[in-house]
Amino acid sequence: MTAHTPSPPLWQLLAATATALRRVREGRSATTALAQVAPPLRPGTQALLFATLRQLGRAQALRAQLAPRPPAAATDALLCTALALLAAPDAAPYEPYTLVNQAVQAARHAAARSAQAGFVNACLRRFLRERPALMAATDADEVARTNHPAWWLRRLRQDHPHDWERIVHANNVQPSMTLRVSESKTTVARYQQALAAIGMEATAIGASGVVLRHAVPVAELPGFQEGQVSVQDAAAQRAAPLLLQGLDARQPLRILDACAAPGGKTAHLLDYAGARAAPWQVIALEQDATRAARIHDNLRRLGLAAQVLVADAGAPDTWWGQAGGRPLDAILLDAPCTASGIVRRHPDVRWLRREGDIAQLARQQARLLAALWPQLAPGGRLLYCTCSVFRAEGQAQVEAFLAHNTDAHLLPSPGHLLPVAPDKSGTVPDNEGGEHDGFFYALLQRSRG
Repeated sequence: MTAHTPSPPLWQLLAATATALRRVREGRSATTALAQVAPPLRPGTQALLFATLRQLGRAQALRAQLAPRPPAAATDALLCTALALLAAPDAAPYEPYTLVNQAVQAARHAAARSAQAGFVNACLRRFLRERPALMAATDADEVARTNHPAWWLRRLRQDHPHDWERIVHANNVQPSMTLRVSESKTTVARYQQALAAIGMEATAIGASGVVLRHAVPVAELPGFQEGQVSVQDAAAQRAAPLLLQGLDARQPLRILDACAAPGGKTAHLLDYAGARAAPWQVIALEQDATRAARIHDNLRRLGLAAQVLVADAGAPDTWWGQAGGRPLDAILLDAPCTASGIVRRHPDVRWLRREGDIAQLARQQARLLAALWPQLAPGGRLLYCTCSVFRAEGQAQVEAFLAHNTDAHLLPSPGHLLPVAPDKSGTVPDNEGGEHDGFFYALLQRSRG
């Protein structure tokens, strides 16, 4: 009989969450911050950190109401963590007074905060006493009310005047866990049956996806280690079919995944090829060697193989010869971007990005498009995509590219997919059931002559 591992005390989770929040505020990603958390504390800390980040605008405004003079960074991070969880009662399964008590315990156990345990206690108990008035006061602050930076809201209003409020709301809701079924190993229907057999409810989405009613660790998924499924958002699952539709699958095509890590789309391309096509050459490029290793790991689990090269897709002279030195039939360019479309899954993004990042990344995207387009064979296709809702990284980028490349033609494409739930009429802009992240897709074809 396996011994049950007791859950860590809440004060330890709050202390670890506050430390991780402080690191995010210093500019590190939540992934990096969580990697420094002790493994036994990591799952609980991640849940509390993500809940905190989704309410951080509100928490910071409340802290300013309770303590206009900011305390030391470590204390401020703990106070904002507790206020974020208290301001969103459904964010954690704890009673308010339990949260307050455990936050004070977290302060007392840390040398950097112990002297201010009384201050933390006083602020949090005042919040409980005056909650309605304090919440109403912060409602006047749009950053607090929406939990998004002011510049982000301006961009959303400009780019999506009719949908920006729904985007903001969706960004603050914990997303479902979506899987892509490997069509070369099983079917969606059979995989749903396997899930049902162990009591997991799931709904089919798209051509090869399932959405779990309740998220679980991947180790609990049937067939995961055997490569039957991968975790992949429904919007990302559209890349391989979009790029490959209409191509002659009977030919030994040469396909490039230009910015491939961690390898989910590379795997989908290979799955698609294995199920429907003659042998294809699939080349995966990744500039960072550590991230390139993740492509190998993911493909190995799935029983797939591609030519993985560590190289900058924007510098073809460094990889063209290794990749075969012949024009490509299809290119997938999932370009680096602000990740503004995946905020619901990565709630730290909105607090890490700066408005100037958009122009900088747009220049990088344009450089990649310009470098890769000449490598495409006449009649070949390039799918440009970003996990961004900002038009500068999507529609505007493609319009500028088309204006400067007369041999490029835009084929029917989804354009901007928005991470929004249905409105009152049940309408969702090209988003099945509101389960997509925010994405942009443009399928470009090169003239034959």
